[in-house]
Amino acid sequence: MSSNLATKLKEGTKKSHTMAENVGFVKCFLKGVVEKNSYRKLVANLYFVYSAIEEELEKHKDHPILSKIYFPELERKASLEQDLHYYYGSNWREQVAPSPAAQAYVQRIREVSATQPELLIAQSYTRYLGDLSGGQILKGIAQRGMNLTNGEGTAFYEFADIPDEKEFKVSYRQSLDSLPITDDMADQIVDEANAAFGMNMKMFMELEGNLVKAIGQMLFNTLTRRRPRGENELATAE
Repeated sequence: MSSNLATKLKEGTKKSHTMAENVGFVKCFLKGVVEKNSYRKLVANLYFVYSAIEEELEKHKDHPILSKIYFPELERKASLEQDLHYYYGSNWREQVAPSPAAQAYVQRIREVSATQPELLIAQSYTRYLGDLSGGQILKGIAQRGMNLTNGEGTAFYEFADIPDEKEFKVSYRQSLDSLPITDDMADQIVDEANAAFGMNMKMFMELEGNLVKAIGQMLFNTLTRRRPRGENELATAE
């Protein structure tokens, strides 16, 4: 019996996905304006978020439900460490700390792991499927926007242990649909995924002040004005 969770997540988070892409920082990024100081702060925040997700999923790897979506090949912590070394140097651990929004995000991940671990499915889906779907587009934008070469600073977007990302996404969706969960639990997972989108948006919003200082308010306003539908949109988490 299928839970149709993959479809429920895709349909149930469409609005949140669109809202996240319309945050000023993301709009600028999609238009090729990538300011290195803002970007490296984002990488640092993502390091704390993924560390939490991966630690909690590992704790529950034998869970009757979570075990079915436990894929260590998705893990991003090590690749983010590479990028932090590139952006901050060898003593990067002494320089990075989670922002308030990242702290709240991490706290939520720890909370659901301790109280309702099935909701980690939503946290995993929101981040990893987005990375697989839009990662290569974002990698190219980051490379052009910051003049990066030879893969420097973009290890986050490389899934060395996943040779065929499209095929993996199909398998991941099938795993979601095979989960032995109730309709009520599926709805709660969709709600948690929407909350995760909101937490990501807050991290992006925190970065806008740095970006405005770097490029100027006028240019920021020009870049973030309402755009025609379909322009520079990322693939949804399919």
